[in-house]
Amino acid sequence: MKSQIYLDIGNTITKWKINGEFSYLPTKDFEFEKLPDHSKIWISDVSQRTIDIIKKLNVSFLDSQEKYKSLTNSYIEPESLGSDRWFAMIASYEYSQGSNFIVIDIGTAVTIDVVDASGMHQGGVIMPGLHRIRQTFDFPVNKIEEIQMLGNSTQYAWTIGTLNLLVNSINLKINELNIEFPNARIFLSGGGYGEIKNFLNFTHEYHSNLVLDGLEFYVDNMR
Repeated sequence: MKSQIYLDIGNTITKWKINGEFSYLPTKDFEFEKLPDHSKIWISDVSQRTIDIIKKLNVSFLDSQEKYKSLTNSYIEPESLGSDRWFAMIASYEYSQGSNFIVIDIGTAVTIDVVDASGMHQGGVIMPGLHRIRQTFDFPVNKIEEIQMLGNSTQYAWTIGTLNLLVNSINLKINELNIEFPNARIFLSGGGYGEIKNFLNFTHEYHSNLVLDGLEFYVDNMR
């Protein structure tokens, strides 16, 4: 029996899950023909890339919805919430076991979403990711293990400054949210996590494939 594929098409990376196994490719290199044999594909797509799927009748694109169980989308137009954020929230909702929770996805953009213990989405924050920030100037960067106060070259100064900008923004926002939503479980995901994980000052749980997990939870709940 052929298996179903859960597919997360992002701006930079495309990931998929089949039979509990995860794979990924750069979105620019992804083609449907590279997927293993399957019965159906369930897709979350936030990329700006146009993919020809007219003849692929076993493909279903899933948008954000108003509700999933008691999880309630706060957007006035629910479908305008990025589907990656929605499915990451669904996975976190299932993992959080009825507590307040915060979802942070660190990718091309960084998104932060908050859900209270009743399942009500409180809203979110979007900011550019580290690579997008660094595209504003054509300066080289260094890999650093700790944030220094000052750099002694343009390269180090730019590396420190851009890293500070993103990390401090995230840490400050989480500190603010912890006051309003105490004891919230914090879930992190996204390809940019590795670059900033050592500089985050709050307790969190990392899940590498929250969107795919959320897709699978959503589809299972439809049955």
